[in-house]
Amino acid sequence: MIDHVLFEDEAHAISQEDLARLGDSEIAYLKPIMSDNLKELFPQAPEMAPGIRLFALHAADGTPIMLTDSRESALAGARQQELDMLSVH
Repeated sequence: MIDHVLFEDEAHAISQEDLARLGDSEIAYLKPIMSDNLKELFPQAPEMAPGIRLFALHAADGTPIMLTDSRESALAGARQQELDMLSVH
């Protein structure tokens, strides 16, 4: 586990907690998931047939925000909440 991140000059360290809070309420990412894994992220979700492709919108800290069956709907949800989307690879 990383305790902190050092920049080139090593004068500025960011704790793991600070790093997790970067982008709070401003940045989100979209993650495609399969309905087979739905309960891992959304335990309260109703049962779904396996093999359905879904899209989960997450806050910068990984907290799930919304779930949809359409990438476009997830992106619209991010825009509606005024979140900047980042590409995560």
